[in-house]
Amino acid sequence: MSVADVLVVGQGVAGSVLALTLERYGCSVTVASSAALPAASAVAAGIVNPLTGRKLVRTWEADRLFPYLHEFYTAAEQQLNRSFFTPLCIYRPYRDEKERSDYQAIAANSDLAAYVGEPGDETVYGAVVSNPYGGLRVTQAGWVDLPAFVGAVRAYFVAKNRFLSADIQLDSLTIGADSVTYAGVRYRYVLFCEGPHGKANPLFSYLPYNVVKGEILTATVADYPVRDIINQGIFIMPINATTIRIGATYSWHELDWQTTGAGRTFLETKARALLRIPFTVTQQQAGIRPSTKDRRPFVGIHPQLPRIGIFGGMGTKGVSLAPYLANHFAGALWAGQEINEAVNISRFHSL
Repeated sequence: MSVADVLVVGQGVAGSVLALTLERYGCSVTVASSAALPAASAVAAGIVNPLTGRKLVRTWEADRLFPYLHEFYTAAEQQLNRSFFTPLCIYRPYRDEKERSDYQAIAANSDLAAYVGEPGDETVYGAVVSNPYGGLRVTQAGWVDLPAFVGAVRAYFVAKNRFLSADIQLDSLTIGADSVTYAGVRYRYVLFCEGPHGKANPLFSYLPYNVVKGEILTATVADYPVRDIINQGIFIMPINATTIRIGATYSWHELDWQTTGAGRTFLETKARALLRIPFTVTQQQAGIRPSTKDRRPFVGIHPQLPRIGIFGGMGTKGVSLAPYLANHFAGALWAGQEINEAVNISRFHSL
C-alpha cells in the first residue's frame, strides 16, 4: 500500500491554497475534487480589501493577512507560470460632505494609515463615476482571477499525478487512529476544504455555517480608463479596458445557485446610478459563499478523529484569509504550533 501525507478534499480557493502551502512544508499532497459540484470560486469576484463596510472597518488580522497574501499569490504565479493576481487600489467616492468628513477622520487613525493613499487626480475618476465630493483610496487591495488560479493549481497537481477527479464519500474512507486510507493509499491526514458543501459533511455537521448567496454581473463598456476598483455600496471592478464586473448581492434566502431577476435589477440600478458611462450586461452569475455564524473560518482537527481536519468557512473574504490561515494550519500540523482560538473549530466542540 502506498503512503502519502495529505489528501485535500475540495479544490476551490481554500483547497488550492492549502495544497500549495502544504507542499511548501515538504508534504506529499493529493487533491480530490468533483466536477459535479458547483464551486463558489468559479463565481466569486476574488477581491481583497483591507477596509470594508460603510464605517471603514479594518479586516480581521489585516496587518498579517495582507502582506502575506501579496507574497503568496505573487510566488504562486511564478510557481505555476500563470498570471492571476492583480494588485489594485479601491476608490471609494464620498456620498456627501458628512461621509467625506467622517472618512477623513477615520483614515487619520494611525491604525488605518497603512491602507489609505492619496486619491490622485479626481477628474480621472470623475470621467467614469459620480464623485462630486471626491473620494478615498484604499491601498494593498486587488483581485485574484479565481478560475485561472484554481485551474492552474489543478493542472499543476494533474501533471504530478496527484489529482483525483472524485467525489469523496465518507464510506469510502477507512479512518484509523494514525491514518486514513482511501483507494489503496494511506494518508496521515484527510483535510476537507469543501466550501459551502461542507455544511452537508456529516463529520462537521455540528459547525454553525451561515451560507449566503451572492450574484454578480459582467458588462462591456466602450472604454474604461480607471484601473482602480470602485466601491460605493457595490463594487465596479475593471477586468480590462472594455470589461467590468459589478457586484455583489447578499441573500440568506433561496440558497440555490440560480441567478435572479431581482439580483440583476438591484445591481444594474446601483451601477447606473454610480457610473457616468453606459454599459451592457453580458453575463450574470450566482454562487453560495461558505460563511459562518460568528464570521470566522473553520480550521482544525475533528474532536474525535485525529486524522480528519477541516479548512473552510472562509465566507466572503476567502481570498484574503486563505493564504495566511493555510500557513497557520500547516504549521500546526507539521510544526506543533497552536491554532488561533478565533478560527479553531475547538470553539464549537461543546456542540
